[in-house]
Amino acid sequence: MRSSLRMTALATVAAATMLFTGCSADAGGSGSDSSGPVKLNYWAWAPNLDKVVDIWNEKNPDIQVTVNKQDGGDPAITKLLTAIKAGSGAPDLIQAEYQKIPTLVSSDALADISDAGANDLKNEFPASVWDSTTLGSDAVYAIPQDTGPMMAYYRQDILDQYGLTVPTTWDEYAETARALHAADPTKYLGTFSANDAGWFTGLSQQAGASWWSIDGEAWGVEIDEEPTQKVAEYWGGLVEEGVIDNKPMYTPEWNAGLNDGTQVGWVSSVWGPGVLSGNAADTTGKWVAAEVPSWEAGEASNGNWGGSSTGVTTQSKHPKEAVEFITWLNTDPEAIQALIETSGIYPAATKAAEATLTSSPEFFAHQDDFYDVAARAAESVAPFTYGPNVNVAYSAYNDEFAKAAEARTAAAFADAVTAMQKITVDDLTKSGFSVK
Repeated sequence: MRSSLRMTALATVAAATMLFTGCSADAGGSGSDSSGPVKLNYWAWAPNLDKVVDIWNEKNPDIQVTVNKQDGGDPAITKLLTAIKAGSGAPDLIQAEYQKIPTLVSSDALADISDAGANDLKNEFPASVWDSTTLGSDAVYAIPQDTGPMMAYYRQDILDQYGLTVPTTWDEYAETARALHAADPTKYLGTFSANDAGWFTGLSQQAGASWWSIDGEAWGVEIDEEPTQKVAEYWGGLVEEGVIDNKPMYTPEWNAGLNDGTQVGWVSSVWGPGVLSGNAADTTGKWVAAEVPSWEAGEASNGNWGGSSTGVTTQSKHPKEAVEFITWLNTDPEAIQALIETSGIYPAATKAAEATLTSSPEFFAHQDDFYDVAARAAESVAPFTYGPNVNVAYSAYNDEFAKAAEARTAAAFADAVTAMQKITVDDLTKSGFSVK
């Protein structure tokens, strides 16, 4: 009864609504007996999520949720897909990053929950985030939980020292990077990280890229197009000039640079304060948060780096109760406040974010408008479509841009984008998808 989206290239995304209607597997979910509460099993990795769920369980004795802590990202998704293929052992609920949703849908792992009340939540979230859970269709495969609008962070004290200001356009960013490095060759305004595909994806999204598309029964791949090439050639040019570092993020050397002033800026995401406070605690009060520079002055466009949703698996026997819970989890003010305080998320629900994010993160306590900046960043996120083989494209990024970073030429960066396109298309074709 369920459509096999993997072998039919989604057989149009609209047809995927069949995933939900009357199709729960007998072996799935936690289940419950007729005299006891509905019991839901939730696989997730957000820190301290069980403490948030405790609030729900105390108030809802008829629907009890158990959090099973998982390794984040790919390990949890691989484990879920194995259970789905086996026909048993999958949870009722899964925390899924947005880029993983097409893979889960094409593998018949996520149920369409639109008829269980999920469609009523559309206006709670930015359109770009909501679209990531619907794949551009009337089906709804997950409820957004948190999001990662990109933001930029700068050492205000060092910029002031050299008479420089926070850049608002990418042209200004390049000029500031050149001026800073000329004044002190040990300092860089940022780094190009060849092992952070999500970071590069967000920058490409800001420039107007959408790497996958759906056309009837076929997938399109548009990685090697003008927006992504523009981003690659821009950063490749700065690396070739030597005014931007080309070391990966999150290395001991990079962490040290945040502390000692070698790294004067970081193009990152709304969750950046947590990384900065953990790796550069001695610089508290010296940084300023800003929106990511735009390609054109006054242009409101941004990308995401990070964020996740909550989906109901096709093996759950209780989709209605599952949607009731995840609606509370991701839109209720009490739940959102608890998620912020215990898990450190930036909520995807727009109104809830405005109501609960009233004081700046501790690392930015000196900047009263931190969440005003974050709200503008979130509001301007551009639409972006992920495909069923994100993992292949991201792996190709790591491989091809590692070569480009070593070559240190803008041409090598452009070639890396072209190689990503070919690898991604070849994989889709090999996997049995129809590719336009």
